[in-house]
Amino acid sequence: MSKISFLMAGQGSQYPGMGKELYEDIPEVKSFFDTAEALRPGTLKQMFEGSEDELKQTVNTQPCLFLTDMAAAIALEEEGIVPDEVAGFSLGEIAGLAVSGILSKEDAFRLVTLRGRLMQTAAEKVKGKMAAVLRMDKDELEDLCRKAGVYPVNYNCPGQIVVSGSEEKMDAFCEELGNRKVRFINLPVGGAFHTPYMESASAGLKSELSEGGYEFTKAERILYSDLTASPYPDRKEDVTGNISGQVSGSVRWEEIIRKMADDGVDTFIECGPGNTLSGFVKRTLKDVRILNVSDRESLKKTLEELK
Repeated sequence: MSKISFLMAGQGSQYPGMGKELYEDIPEVKSFFDTAEALRPGTLKQMFEGSEDELKQTVNTQPCLFLTDMAAAIALEEEGIVPDEVAGFSLGEIAGLAVSGILSKEDAFRLVTLRGRLMQTAAEKVKGKMAAVLRMDKDELEDLCRKAGVYPVNYNCPGQIVVSGSEEKMDAFCEELGNRKVRFINLPVGGAFHTPYMESASAGLKSELSEGGYEFTKAERILYSDLTASPYPDRKEDVTGNISGQVSGSVRWEEIIRKMADDGVDTFIECGPGNTLSGFVKRTLKDVRILNVSDRESLKKTLEELK
């Protein structure tokens, strides 16, 4: 049986002006954005008018990108397009909590705002870097990471694994990759995300989720955890563990996409700016439909494809 998944975009795909067209066109998007603006004044100005440098700051990126992801999902659902399964890449998983029904949209926005602050603080304690390593044998790469004291963190798709660590160790690691003639791409991020350097952020999230008045409900749609590559559990303690552990653990994206396909998903819709996740799906699976929604034109094209 044919199934649809929503893939919620992650950090790195942000751009000035994101979400503005959907805010202007769709009353339900405008209503939620205005609620978020009341919770975090200045967010819409950052999204619609902020500079690239302002949006690159993790404390700003995460709430702004979350809203753009949610705008795409809301726009689709208003047209009767609902997902059977959901996954979000890193911060996109917080949007996934809202789309799946585990958290309300407002609580998810509160959570992603806190997540951005905690991760920015952790990143400022230790200068970090991340790099996407291309077409290197997985076992060989993991062995090299252990020796270099860095971490393989994002298993994106066949032939692409992101490595993260302190600036000094990453510089030495990338030099070794160059010596081995292995291609890599330095990522424009501000910290060693998804590593033990983020443990203070994990602890802060765990404390907030336990004591901050968040109300969890049973998922209405399957949401995959980046940390476990399995559907979210029902117990509050396990949900809290997944959310808090994710910021200092690996993102098992390729595994998630393959599980979705095995479960009958054949239409993948990337929600949010850019098409990075669409590219990962394309490199992982054949004979599936891959669409994306980020603005007025991409929404129109996707709706036409789905008719």
